[in-house]
Amino acid sequence: MLSRLTLSERFSNGFECLGSETAINGVAAWCDPLGGLYLPDLSLLVVSDLHLEKGAAFARRGRMLPPYDTIATLKILSSLISRYDPKIVVSLGDNFHDRVGSEHLPLMLRELIREMARGREWIWINGNHDPDGTVDLPGSSVDEMFYGNLTFRHEPKLGDAAGEIAGHLHPSATVRRREKTVRRPCFATDGSRLLMPAFGVMSGGLDLRHKAMRGLFDHAALVAHLMGRDRIYPVRFSSLLG
Repeated sequence: MLSRLTLSERFSNGFECLGSETAINGVAAWCDPLGGLYLPDLSLLVVSDLHLEKGAAFARRGRMLPPYDTIATLKILSSLISRYDPKIVVSLGDNFHDRVGSEHLPLMLRELIREMARGREWIWINGNHDPDGTVDLPGSSVDEMFYGNLTFRHEPKLGDAAGEIAGHLHPSATVRRREKTVRRPCFATDGSRLLMPAFGVMSGGLDLRHKAMRGLFDHAALVAHLMGRDRIYPVRFSSLLG
């Protein structure tokens, strides 16, 4: 694992953000306030739960939402890729909001993804919203991936924690700051497993104290890396509200 000073210097200086260092199963990781996790030793960027084409999926069911979610999400992802220039990008499932989202993706947005993927390996992990993989997009679709002492999957598995990086549950946490209660998406890790925040701009969150989180973490070691506007705020589980 790289030293704390080395990681902080590498990923804070020159950036208009302040991330947070952690480690998963001994692998150094950097939580970025835009919602991505960068693993410098692997040159690998992780995002989760993009839920692309959510507005279009709702429209197909007769519910109108603003149609700008996909372009907004992809622009944030493009910023992250420019920041870290990773060799590998892993998207941890629910990449699209439904089974047909990638098939109906407009050409302009398809080209944007192709441009981001050019010159790098791109892995789409299948999620419960999009279990059939992607259509006519760069990269590979798999149910899970094992790489660098880590396991990448969409849904966390009880009893299979060591090195797991997963999404699905959209973790969030609540703190009191300046006499106000603040609830924010977060990266949640106890050093063995890490749950990713949802990356999609129209995605909600589930509190770390929700029953769906039971059994996933050692609460004594659990830290919520809360996403602020331009920095990450690490807070121990014992200091969270709820």
